[in-house]
Formats: sequence, C-alpha cells, structure tokens
Amino acid sequence: MSDTPSLTAQDALVALMIAVSASDETIRTSELVKISNMVNHLPVFSDYGDDLSGISNTVFDLLEQEDGLDALFGLIRAALPERLFETAYALACDVAAADGNVTEGEGRMLEEIRYELAIDRLHAAAIERGARARHLTV
Repeated sequence: MSDTPSLTAQDALVALMIAVSASDETIRTSELVKISNMVNHLPVFSDYGDDLSGISNTVFDLLEQEDGLDALFGLIRAALPERLFETAYALACDVAAADGNVTEGEGRMLEEIRYELAIDRLHAAAIERGARARHLTV
C-alpha cells in the first residue's frame, strides 16, 4: 500500500461515493451523474478541482486487492475529519439511491460504511430516509 496516494477529505468523500457505486459491480450512469452533480454543486466540494478519474482508479485498484476494502476505509478515515462522517454517509446513500433501487451489494456497502465510520443507527436511519425521499419518482 506504500504506493497508494494519500487522500484529501474531498477525495475521501468521492472515493466513498465511487465505492458505493461499484459495490454491486455495475456502475450506472445515474450514479455517475449523481456523483458529478454533487461534486459540482455541494459546498463541501466548493474548492475541489481534482479529476474524478484519478480517485476512481485508486478505488478500483484497491477493490481488486484482497484486503483492499479495509485499506480504502483506512485511507478514508485518515483523510476525513470526524465531523464529515455523517456527510460521507449521506453522500453514499444518495449515490446508492440515485437509480431508484438500492441493490444488495449497495446495502452491504452502506452497512460497512455505517460500521467503519461509527454512524449512530438512528442517525443512519434518518439519513437513509432522506435519501429515499429525494429519489422517489411519481
């Protein structure tokens, strides 16, 4: 892992969103559009100018390794201030819900994120409900 770059807090948020999108082995256009829109419009990314492909490649490379998910979460926890843990979970939920369906793989990834970032279950439920509400269709 010595050749794995360190992440900024914003990189960590992007990496987590990409990991959720990739968790069901199908990265959907709606998920990529959601990630791009959040990076382009949310205040937490206001001064973020990095190309998403570099972070994407780092995530994909890590996920191909045997203990890559653990390594990814180690990088994310090292880069992300605790005050942004719930923000990270909210962004991850929005990506999972972007196509209107949270797959089993995405659900497992969200569960892992809750565990790794120590998101309180009640807070997680509220964040998940908000994501569902934002992504309903008529």
